[in-house]
Amino acid sequence: MTASAWTDDCVGRLKTLWLEGRSAAEIARDLDHGLTRSAVLGKVHRLGLSAGRAPASRFAHAVKRPIARPPRPATGAPPTPDAHPAPAASEGTATILTVRRFECRWPYGDPRDRGFALCGRRVALGAFCAAHAAIAYRPVRQEAESLMALAGLG
Repeated sequence: MTASAWTDDCVGRLKTLWLEGRSAAEIARDLDHGLTRSAVLGKVHRLGLSAGRAPASRFAHAVKRPIARPPRPATGAPPTPDAHPAPAASEGTATILTVRRFECRWPYGDPRDRGFALCGRRVALGAFCAAHAAIAYRPVRQEAESLMALAGLG
């Protein structure tokens, strides 16, 4: 019988990385004990951590990529959706049949209407251009206490 790769230190590191929003593949590489992504996902499931993570965390890795962003206001206030003015409804340049992989999929109008269009500008984050990504993706704020409670440490 072989010794388990899941030492107490390894499990603690797994919990920390998982709650930071890291992917299972990233965690497997970080732990470097010959663990696979599937092994990490299995352990996360057995520990009950999968229910404690927000579904939006799958975009956490996308935030790490450099994205062209306008300068932040000098006041230190977070940018508002108005910081990226969205194009007018008449500016939709793509349809559901013509939109390409790296074109914004922000909808304009009702999909049942003849004039329905998609934004069509270059994608900056996820499926949207910078203006629409600022509206669609909002950061989740979590305090240390709530994270500790989720990890079962508080």
